[in-house]
Amino acid sequence: MGWAGRLFDVRDPLVRMVLIILAGVGYLFVGVQGTPTAAQWILAVIAFATGLVLHRRPLVNLLGQTALLAVAIWLLDDCTVNQVGASWALLELTMRADRRRVVWLAAGLLAAVDLTDSIGDPLPRFVSGMFGLLAEVGVPLLLGLVIRTTRELAEQAQQRAAEEEQRRRESEARAARADERSAIARELHDVVAHHVASMVLRVGVARHVLTDLDPRVGEVFDDVHGSGTAALADLRRLVAVLRKPDGVRGDAALTAIEPSALPAALGAAVDRARQAGITVEADIDPAIGSIDAVRGLAVLRLTQESLTNVAKHAGASALARLSVRLVDRAVHWEVADNGRGWVPAAVPAGGGHGIIGMRERVEVLGGRLEVGATGAGWRVRSVLPAAPAPSPTRTEPA
Repeated sequence: MGWAGRLFDVRDPLVRMVLIILAGVGYLFVGVQGTPTAAQWILAVIAFATGLVLHRRPLVNLLGQTALLAVAIWLLDDCTVNQVGASWALLELTMRADRRRVVWLAAGLLAAVDLTDSIGDPLPRFVSGMFGLLAEVGVPLLLGLVIRTTRELAEQAQQRAAEEEQRRRESEARAARADERSAIARELHDVVAHHVASMVLRVGVARHVLTDLDPRVGEVFDDVHGSGTAALADLRRLVAVLRKPDGVRGDAALTAIEPSALPAALGAAVDRARQAGITVEADIDPAIGSIDAVRGLAVLRLTQESLTNVAKHAGASALARLSVRLVDRAVHWEVADNGRGWVPAAVPAGGGHGIIGMRERVEVLGGRLEVGATGAGWRVRSVLPAAPAPSPTRTEPA
């Protein structure tokens, strides 16, 4: 901060104190009629030293300067230096005091001391002293209140701006989470519809192939077939709402994939990242093809998002490592880079919207996303636990 900035910085009174001391010394050399007396020099030096020592304690400084002014009024014919020192101390106190009541009491004390110089004077000189009091007390008081009010208004504006920014971030985070939940809902529709359609198809085939069934079994088949068909219709109506063209992200509507096709889909995502110029080392457990379709879609989306982030933030010269392993039916997934490319100047708290969506997707499946720096690079990893096996239905004896 330059000298001009420090001059008007309320938190830095030392610069202002040095300037007022230099002005006082200049007045003693060129402003006093005749030669300054020893008493003038002594009181001025004491006032200067008091201002320097107590420049961070405005109330004590004001009391000291006011006491020196009272002595100067009693001893000196020209007490300008001490009057200016006391007025300056009032200005500093007005700008920096925590309570305004202290300011008004200090102003009253200084006014009372100033008025002692006019006690017993003729009326015209007393009136002149009252006008002088306006300059010695009123001007620093008014100027200090203006500076104080301006600073408070600026602080309030900054606080409101910070609160508005926080609300905007929270709103964007909520929108990102809602967007990701909507994408998950659409993908779950694809998974569920795929399996329900398969069940309905198999029931229909069985109903036509097995022609000599017991009528009661045939009724059960018909009921299952009808329920599955109705479920598919309901799912289609629901997804029609979710997939409105104006509310769906371009990359959100993934179709269901067979679990056995997941390794190939991950390989395709890696190939696309390599085509973008990123060096990717992939360690994909072939057993990953045995997981359920819901977690499979989650792993695919996490991989695509993370490799995209590597391209954005680490640059084409970075090395990314993808690891997908199946351990005790839980999926251990990780993407890390060495950060050798361009690194953003700052990472938003909690990550960007991509991180918010990834975290939402992982938490829906009962996992936890870990995001953070590792050396010069960045790492994102998670463990997607296996879905609990449904408890067998107990059949009570008739």
